[in-house]
Amino acid sequence: MKPYRIPQLAKTYTDYDMIQRHTDLPPFPDARVSLLYIFLNHGAARKPDAELCSLVTALVQLGLDTHESIDLMADPPGGDAMRSRQLKVLAGDYFSSWFYHILAKSGEIGIVGSLSAAIADFNVLKAQLYIKAKEMILSAEAYLQAAVQLNMRLFLSFTPLIDRSLAETWANLLYEFSRCETIALELKRGASTAEALHGYCFWHLLEAANDEERRQLRDRKLGPKDWKKLKMKYKCESLLTDKLHQAMDSIQKLFQDLRDESLARELRVTLDRFHLQLKMSGQAAGEA
Repeated sequence: MKPYRIPQLAKTYTDYDMIQRHTDLPPFPDARVSLLYIFLNHGAARKPDAELCSLVTALVQLGLDTHESIDLMADPPGGDAMRSRQLKVLAGDYFSSWFYHILAKSGEIGIVGSLSAAIADFNVLKAQLYIKAKEMILSAEAYLQAAVQLNMRLFLSFTPLIDRSLAETWANLLYEFSRCETIALELKRGASTAEALHGYCFWHLLEAANDEERRQLRDRKLGPKDWKKLKMKYKCESLLTDKLHQAMDSIQKLFQDLRDESLARELRVTLDRFHLQLKMSGQAAGEA
């Protein structure tokens, strides 16, 4: 099997000076992508090009995540904020467009169809989540579960290619790896008041806070200091870190049930790399 190098290959399509100077991109979905790469190599009923499939899925996911990171309410029109938003729109479209080109050039028309269907499903699920958020009828747990399902959707489209003997393990590990990456992102976004007002911490505080605090949350009138105090008071980061520990424990248990030691070894490397990324990012979850 070729060494895993999808993040390096993706840089060919994502590293541009203008983007790096004027805006930030969301994290690369490395854990899910490496999981897909490993299972397509070890347990594919039909041997596809694992590297190509993993690369295009990473680019589509990055494109969707880039669009998701656009905050239209953060600043008034004009200036650097407007430039950043415009670049995110263009970058998201650009990253996503590559998957058609790469797969068509390689003759993988079937995968174009399955990924396109997954993108359509993703957009439906995202719209449903937006509607619930707008109507303020989300719980923190419902939000987190919806976010995990969204982060799984593209990768689930490859399930028909996974050997039946490994299909259940693939699905279970994909769920737990998606939980890990989703929770890690929620820990990161919780540090920013603007970003956190769309995430798990916001929905948890709406459930746990008193009436006056909930009013301030709904009116978006909390400054950074007040937001930090509320997070500490209601233990947002501790709750998320506990959930991250639970997901990683579940992954370890799934590893123990694997009969293929070479597969288990490669998967442990992926989890170790995820641990390292958390520590290097300085997130509280790095203690996991």
